[in-house]
Amino acid sequence: MTFRTIRRLSLLATMGLFAAGSALAAGEASPIAPPPEHPAIQPQALALLKATSDKLAAATALRFTAVTTYEAPARNGQPLYYSTLSKVTMQRPNKLRVITPGDGPASDFLYDGTDMLAYAPSADLVAVGPAPATVDETIKAAEDQAAIFFPFAEVIVSDPYKNMAEGLTTAYVVGQSHVVGDTITDIVAITNENVQAEIWIGVDDGLPRMIRASYVKDPTHSPYEISFSDWQINPTLTADDFTSLPAQKAPKMKFGRPDTPVAGAQ
Repeated sequence: MTFRTIRRLSLLATMGLFAAGSALAAGEASPIAPPPEHPAIQPQALALLKATSDKLAAATALRFTAVTTYEAPARNGQPLYYSTLSKVTMQRPNKLRVITPGDGPASDFLYDGTDMLAYAPSADLVAVGPAPATVDETIKAAEDQAAIFFPFAEVIVSDPYKNMAEGLTTAYVVGQSHVVGDTITDIVAITNENVQAEIWIGVDDGLPRMIRASYVKDPTHSPYEISFSDWQINPTLTADDFTSLPAQKAPKMKFGRPDTPVAGAQ
């Protein structure tokens, strides 16, 4: 939606208010609609979020590709952009594999319902640790224990709508795009106290095609973007989809956060 379109709609709305005022002055009845529960939240925007969330939550298995582009400042303050490509395979309630080539060192994350593994092919090392009982809990455990963050986590949790809709302060439909994801998408903009985001949702299949977001409390306000492609809903999966022979043979180490102080270091 262009600024010209927005201004035109604003003028039309103003004309509508003058027309309503004239009708009242003439003594004509004018129905008054009840105020919305939250004037900054459009029901249509929530309906689009709910529909895509329900489709994702109903899937017993998902497979997709996510390309994440994020900004990080260089030493001189110049913003630099990096991208990571993640090939994601997930089976509810307790299977996940994320293969990440990326612009930096490649990595594999595997969760088979019992253990979680983070394998670095370049170093031929694997971190192994006990895992919780569900994908949701494992996503949190990976971040807490090893600072492993999945930017696409919102689409694979058991209740995507709760994560997206909880605490919203604004939600509205921006319009449609014909250039994102090689299909027609509805664009929904949402905000809460932590994040400002736009979500592009496929009109035909109801699947997310792109998310752009920035965290309000991040001092740098650095945005990131995730593009989704190669969606497969309920693909046929086997145990081999969540194992890796090189990871099983690699020397093992315990999970640990990279920011944990090393004992004896000065």
